[in-house]
Amino acid sequence: MQTDIDPRSLIGRKAFDRNGTRIGTVDEVYLDDATGVPEWAAVRTGLFSRDAFVPLEPSELEGDGLHIPFERSLIKDAPDFGVGRHLSPEQELQLYHHYGLDLPTPPERPTAPPPPGDEADGPGSGTGSSGDRGLGRLAGHDD
Repeated sequence: MQTDIDPRSLIGRKAFDRNGTRIGTVDEVYLDDATGVPEWAAVRTGLFSRDAFVPLEPSELEGDGLHIPFERSLIKDAPDFGVGRHLSPEQELQLYHHYGLDLPTPPERPTAPPPPGDEADGPGSGTGSSGDRGLGRLAGHDD
């Protein structure tokens, strides 16, 4: 999908499965915290249904609709995390596995050693873990 599109412009668009069947309406868009690139969309699948998370990368924006290259049943069976909240790295991992997608390569981090005596990035600091990609920020929210 185009990465230069305003994620807010996706909200309210119709969403279609790989066969062109309408599955719902884009309700929310989630950005990668590190890059700001739209990564996931929550699609409202019916009046009394839940939102289903769909990946934006293999999806295509055509006309006024988002075309998702997966079967309707797979989309509707996606893990349900609720909407309006930040997606944790664990939740995103579940979504990547659900759709059979490869994990994106994390952005390069500088490899310069910390200044002498600076242990801020040492054990227990909460930074630098391999699972910390900072994903799932909700578009339009600056938490």
